[in-house]
Amino acid sequence: MSDQSSSQPAAGARPSGSTSAENFVQIVDVVKKFGETVAVKNVNLSVAKGELFALLGSSGCGKSTLLRMLAGLESVTSGKILIDGEDLALMPPYRRPVNMMFQSYALFPHMTVESNVAFGLKQEGVQKAELKERVHAALELVQMGRFAKRKPHQLSGGQQQRVALARSLVKRPKLLLLDEPMSALDKQIRQRTQIELVNILDRVGVTCIMVTHDQEEAMTMAGRLAVMSEGQIVQLGTPHEVYEYPNSRFSAEFIGSTNLFDGHVVEDEPDHVFVETSELPCRLYVNHGISGPLGMPVTISVRPERIALTRKPPEGAYNWGRGTVANIAYMGGYSLYHVQLDSGKTVVANVSSLALTEIESPTWGDEIYVRWSASAGVVLTA
Repeated sequence: MSDQSSSQPAAGARPSGSTSAENFVQIVDVVKKFGETVAVKNVNLSVAKGELFALLGSSGCGKSTLLRMLAGLESVTSGKILIDGEDLALMPPYRRPVNMMFQSYALFPHMTVESNVAFGLKQEGVQKAELKERVHAALELVQMGRFAKRKPHQLSGGQQQRVALARSLVKRPKLLLLDEPMSALDKQIRQRTQIELVNILDRVGVTCIMVTHDQEEAMTMAGRLAVMSEGQIVQLGTPHEVYEYPNSRFSAEFIGSTNLFDGHVVEDEPDHVFVETSELPCRLYVNHGISGPLGMPVTISVRPERIALTRKPPEGAYNWGRGTVANIAYMGGYSLYHVQLDSGKTVVANVSSLALTEIESPTWGDEIYVRWSASAGVVLTA
């Protein structure tokens, strides 16, 4: 499991003035206040050179404010932001080695595609020959060269996004900021474009920080992500780490969906923990310890895809429950079963179509058992 404290500088730490590939972007003890409201609270974060990093959270969590401070669109109340060892505090937005791609794309409607991409270079006074070469290369990179003479309204949403990306990359920024990059696209185009965008950024090798509220988008595109809540990073790690090993109830519920069982610790050893709960007819058994006192209140998180259904009472004394099928959502390759247990608690199980054929596809009102292995649960103490 990865969290902020294990990967970040200690509170009050300051960079030495040198930089490395691992801390190419450094956010050190950053605070942002709007009057009496604290939007960002003592955030520490390092992003590696060439990394695609995601800030993930619901509206108002502080992720967009953090992105705007990186861009220079908001000032930092306290703390430091460094890129490649340079402190950005006194650097105006137009001087920063940063470019930002907005969710609306902000293309000039009266300009052609190539004029949109060239705009920033013209403002910098880049010579005509170099400008033409860089614009052509940027459009070819995003496979939009043949649309150079078109206007934005003649392009699809996905094509407009590529133009906006080319306009951002043509200036060769050290850091690219993406603000909800897929929000304007419909779901089918969004899924395809996510992979395309990752491949383009990988070829360019630019360091990228993206903001999104879409968990699937963050987990598909980013090598690492930070989950934010109330202006703070509550968990940091790879998509696999954050999904499989949430460090709090908030992370478990925010990333994907999960089943939560409340109880108290009755046995805790280095390799296992037993939890008593009123929600099941048996104890919960998890194959990792927590080093907590007996009687400590905890929550066990079990993802829906880790729960199996069976017609017969499960063998073993732990991790099972009996109930009736309350609802079924057919999703194509799998079905979501909502099982109301005898205790009144509802458990959600993600069951593959293949697994359903083996238990004769339970239907509404059927009595069914839910069960899961000792490795399926994660103990949450926060």
